[in-house]
Amino acid sequence: MNPSILKGSPDPNRCPWCAGSEIYENYHDTVWGVPNFDDRELFAKLCLDGQQAGLSWLTILKKMQNYYRAYDNFNPEKIINYGEKDFTRLLSNPGIIRNKLKIRSIIANSKAFVKMEDDGESLSDFLWGRINYSPIQNHFSVIREIPTETPLSREISKDLKKRGFSFVGPTIVYAFMQAVGMVNDHLTTCFRHSECRNLAEKAAGRSR
Repeated sequence: MNPSILKGSPDPNRCPWCAGSEIYENYHDTVWGVPNFDDRELFAKLCLDGQQAGLSWLTILKKMQNYYRAYDNFNPEKIINYGEKDFTRLLSNPGIIRNKLKIRSIIANSKAFVKMEDDGESLSDFLWGRINYSPIQNHFSVIREIPTETPLSREISKDLKKRGFSFVGPTIVYAFMQAVGMVNDHLTTCFRHSECRNLAEKAAGRSR
């Protein structure tokens, strides 16, 4: 989730991008930047970040429960069997983003994820192995310093596309990396910066 238009007065103890929204602040305080190694949760988050393309993350966040209901709790084994009847059902669901390409991308991503599993490949290891399971610690003091993509996000994007994933461009991948704690992009003035750093130190001891 890259910083977007700010609303309200920013809390000096939080990253300013979440100002003015209780749901955004709760997400910032409890989820964003926390290292996540669970294959299924990473898969769901990657799909949801793809839905964000061209929109704000807040839009997706408000529709989160609708997405989980609409897509069988992001169970890839169920989603790969979706047919045109399911596609029509999703396209008529006002609780999600009704974009044909985005709907088909989740189905395609499910097939890519299941193939990885069938090939004995873990999405978590595929991602976290790039940084030796040790979250990248950035030390930005203002939002304008935070990049929208990096060489690593471009590399991961390219490799995900090779495996059949879609809506995984380098900007989406970097937003995903921020959200799942692969990088700590909380500003140094934010109380969560040190908290996520401590979580990262624990995560660094993780082995395959």
